[in-house]
This record gives sequence, C-alpha cells and structure tokens, in this order.
Amino acid sequence: MSAETILNIILIIITADFLLDKILDWLNLSNLKSELPQQLKGFYDKDKYQKSIKYTKSNSWFSFTTSTFSFTLSFILIVTGFFGWLDGEVRQMVEGEIWISLIFFGIIFIASDIINIPFQIYGTFVLEEKYGFNKTTPKTFVLDKLKGYLLTIIIGGGILFILLKLINVFGENFWIYFWIVASVFVLLVNMFYTSLILPLFNKLTPLEEGELKQKIEDYSKKVNFPLKNVYVMDGSKRSNKSNAFFSGIGKKKKIVLFDTLINNHSNEELIAVLAHEVGHYKKKHIISNFAISIIQTGIVLFIASLMIFNPNLSYALGGGVNAIHLNLLAFGILFSPISHFIGLFTNVISRKNEYQADAYARETYNGNALQDALKKLSVDNLSNLTPHPAYVFFHYSHPTLLQRLDALNK
Repeated sequence: MSAETILNIILIIITADFLLDKILDWLNLSNLKSELPQQLKGFYDKDKYQKSIKYTKSNSWFSFTTSTFSFTLSFILIVTGFFGWLDGEVRQMVEGEIWISLIFFGIIFIASDIINIPFQIYGTFVLEEKYGFNKTTPKTFVLDKLKGYLLTIIIGGGILFILLKLINVFGENFWIYFWIVASVFVLLVNMFYTSLILPLFNKLTPLEEGELKQKIEDYSKKVNFPLKNVYVMDGSKRSNKSNAFFSGIGKKKKIVLFDTLINNHSNEELIAVLAHEVGHYKKKHIISNFAISIIQTGIVLFIASLMIFNPNLSYALGGGVNAIHLNLLAFGILFSPISHFIGLFTNVISRKNEYQADAYARETYNGNALQDALKKLSVDNLSNLTPHPAYVFFHYSHPTLLQRLDALNK
C-alpha cells in the first residue's frame, strides 16, 4: 500500500470518527425529554430536572466545540505533513532513534496539553462552576497539572522507553516481550494504585469508628468479603460529584468512599452501593476484566508488529525516513476502527456485569436501598436520564439509570 493511499485512509478514518461522534451527540440531544420519568418522581423536582437537561446540553455543546477544534487541528497537521517536519527537526537536535522518539512524543504531549489548557479551565471553572459542581481551586488545578506531568515523564516515559528498546532489540518479535511488560504493569497498577498513585492527588483517611463502619464490617463478614481497610477520600476537594470503589488484588481489599457520597447518602444506601461493588468481586468481574484487557493488549501489539516497520506509514505522515515513532502514530490512527469495535464489545460485557452486581446487592442486602442510592447519585450528578439508545450502545459502560431500576424491580 502506497504512502498516499495510507494518508487518504488516515484522513477518512479521523473524518468518519468525527462525524459518527457528532451524529451520536445530535441523537442524544434530540432524545432529551421535557417530562420527568415516572420512576424518578419524588426524587427530582421540576427545577432540578430542567437543570439536568441544561447541564446535558451545555456539556454536549462544549464537547462539540472541543472535538471540532481537535479534529480540525489534527486534520491540518496530518495533511501538511507536520509530524514528518517535527521528526526532521528533532533529528537535528539529538542522535539515536530511541531518544528521537522520546523527544518527539514528549513535544507532542506537551504541545497538546498546552493547547487543551484553555478548554480544561473553561470546563472546570466556568461550566462545572455554573452548575454547582466545581470545588477545584486554581492552586489545586496547577498542582494536578504538575503532578500529572511528573507521572507522565516517569511512568509514561519509562514504558515508552521499554517499548522502543524492545522494538530495537527484537524487531517484529517485540510484541511478545512488551506484552509481558504491559501485563505486569497493569497488575502492579491494580495492586498499588490506592497506596501509591491516588495519595498524590487526594487525601485518604481511615473511616472513623461508628455505625457506618460497623455495618460495612458486618456486611463484609456476612458475604465473606476480604475487607482490609475502609478509607474516605476528599473528593469534595475538586467536585461535588460522588463515587465509590475498592482496590487490591488478592485476599485483602480496600474500600474507598468519596466524602461527598457519605454526606449525601444514608448508611443503608452506602452499604447497598458497597454491596454492588462486592458483587463485582464475587462474580469475578475483576479477574475477567483483567484477562480481557490482557488479551486485547496482546492482539493490539501483534497487529502493530505487522505494521509499524512499514516505511510508507512514516512517509504518509510527511516523514523523510522510516521512523518508528511516526509509524506508531500512524498505526494508532489506522487501528482506531478496530479499537472502537473492541470498545463496543467490552461495553456490552461491562453493562452485563453491572446488572449482575446490582442483582447481587439486591439479593445479599437491599434492592430498594440501592435504587434510592442510584436515584440520588443521578440527581446529585445531574445525569442524563434519557440518553439515546445508539449513544448508550457506543459510549456507556453502565446501563442507564432507568434500565437499572427496571432490572432491580424484576
């Protein structure tokens, strides 16, 4: 396949992806209902529901603006051969293919983030502020940025260096060795995220003794859940939105509850949310999701090994020589249709898992309390109650609120 053909395919892919995304957004907006669904009456008042509709519309238009800007810029950079030009400039600065690749991707990352900062500031301090969600201070915003840069350099740069080194040493067989590296990395992240990464951004405080902690421990013993610690995270440091999760691989689990979740829900509702999370553990969704991600990684790396040594990928992006980093960039775009298909598959599995976790919470604790918790979360987060089915199919990893309520009632 010639470089020109590859370039045309790349342009067709990013254009089709953009248009599909905009069509789904339009369908989603057109599906908004002015009347509150019957299942939510008593939780939503009229003004709050209208506010949720406005929030959905505001987010959609903001997403349209940012994605249109991103698509236009990407299209121009690809057509003009900017990435090939950048490769040539970096080659005049340093020697060695690995260092050239690291600096090339470093420049793209920094430039991309700087370009996106105005959108991030607007989204955080204007849009989220308007609807009462933002609690992020300018100081926290800046510190988050700096910490994110540091982690990207250390972890992202380290992983990229290993990938490039393996490509350089093993050639087309690199994918086998990097597959092992990636699998170990994902395992370590699952094991140590709560203890090493999360504390860099949020404060975790052990849940104080009291009725809630006692109920959590009692439920954990009842269902034989290997609970180790319960922490409260200062989610209100950045937003009024709520969440909960547990982490850890093995027999000892850590539960993390957002302080906003504790403040807005009764103990019964909190235990029901916990029971849902325990359901994922009991149904072995954590293990199956890990296995699926490992298999997906292997497939991606194998396909990459068949493509990234083709010099026409570099030439398609305007490069004058065969450069692995240009080939990786082109491969990422060419692979995106397959990636979207895999995403649809994993979303279907994820939605099925959510139903199973809900059912587990209903069977082992209290289905009505879980329904109340889900309703409150929807109200507090101004969730879209009537997303279009096509939008759900492509984008949602969870069933909609109304679908979950219907399933819990059956």
